[in-house]
Amino acid sequence: QVQLVESGGGLVQPGGSLRLSCAFSGSINDISAMGWYRQAPGKQRELVATITRLHSTNYADSVKGRFTISRDNAKSTVYLQMNSLKPEDTAVYVCNAQTWQGNDYWGQGTQVTVSL
Repeated sequence: QVQLVESGGGLVQPGGSLRLSCAFSGSINDISAMGWYRQAPGKQRELVATITRLHSTNYADSVKGRFTISRDNAKSTVYLQMNSLKPEDTAVYVCNAQTWQGNDYWGQGTQVTVSL
């Protein structure tokens, strides 16, 4: 089965940058798409970005132009590069993977805090 482990979260100032990593176990050939979600206290979970097997990407309107999702099959890792960070980006970011069979797998999450 697929296991996901996120890393790279932390505290950054507004306007700063951060790169999140999601390492996965299992075969990359079984993965049809991966994505990043985020959830802040008192708010609903939000889809941030997705990337398919063919590296097609989609982004939430709130992060377009600032965030970039990418995938490195050789390293079994998906990344989320976050630039021009805003306080409202503060949340727990969680990695998600979907298989061709429609199964979902989730990481444990990593905290991102944007504050002075």
